[in-house]
Amino acid sequence: MKIGLFIPCYVDAVYPEVGMATYKLLKHLGLDVVYPEKQTCCGQPMANAGFEKQAIPLAENFDDMFSGFDYVVAPSVSCTAFIRFNYPRLLNHDCETAKRCMDVVEFLHDVVKVDSRLGTFPHKVSLHNSCHGVRELELSSPSEQHVEKFNKIKDLLELVDGIEVVEPERPDECCGFGGMFSVEETAVSAQMGRDKVERHMQTGAEYVTGPDCSCLMHMAGVAKKQGLKIQFKHVVEILAAGL
Repeated sequence: MKIGLFIPCYVDAVYPEVGMATYKLLKHLGLDVVYPEKQTCCGQPMANAGFEKQAIPLAENFDDMFSGFDYVVAPSVSCTAFIRFNYPRLLNHDCETAKRCMDVVEFLHDVVKVDSRLGTFPHKVSLHNSCHGVRELELSSPSEQHVEKFNKIKDLLELVDGIEVVEPERPDECCGFGGMFSVEETAVSAQMGRDKVERHMQTGAEYVTGPDCSCLMHMAGVAKKQGLKIQFKHVVEILAAGL
């Protein structure tokens, strides 16, 4: 099984440690991982801003660059969801590459089916369920559907030694980032962020974790501005800790 590692723009530019942890974790599990160095943005920012035509060349580049892999794995639920659900329409064909693109959590949980012990992280961690992960990639159960509760992120975190995983009140409520929403509706986005961080704080956790750096970045900014002593780590950083 040959894996193409896709690292989204903001991970590459702002959180490179998340990309390195993803590579480290996949290699630890004995997988054949390749990082194509000429990869670019997936096009999500352009499409979200209403300029879909500008995203098409990026989608074509992605489709060509990752066509030879069995799976394309990314540490980002929003980019993964954009690729999987929008590329077939943007490229006007079935787009097998988009179908094989998976967030690292769903890949490890559903394809690799990891069941061995992973790293060590002796801390209390509050779990953040990003909207794209809940409602498009089905990483966890959406409360509005009243289905049997499940959480693939939590399943993986429970393989880490020493960790205590908790969830806030309203566990699948949006943090307010929402890509362009946080720019176009700043006041609403900021208030949603404050509300979400407060719920995470109420758990008594030392860290907040989740599968998308954009959500974590938004909440970390809120916490820093308010002087709150809580830290934020992408889930792969915790899964790879101590390996």
